[in-house]
Amino acid sequence: MARANRMTLAQWVRRALAAARRREPSIDASKKLAAVRAATRHAFPSGDIDEILAQIERGYTSDHHP
Repeated sequence: MARANRMTLAQWVRRALAAARRREPSIDASKKLAAVRAATRHAFPSGDIDEILAQIERGYTSDHHP
């Protein structure tokens, strides 16, 4: 098949796998929505974005490495 389509075997395999992936969705959309809805029922604490970014930058520039 690859030779008939003037492509390498690797190209043909990649195309075949991509086509199969498009035909077979990885998960039902209703399952994705249920997961998002379940996650939004929780109230986890979060920090101020500017403070979090500052902490990350301090970690990059510090001389202390774990």
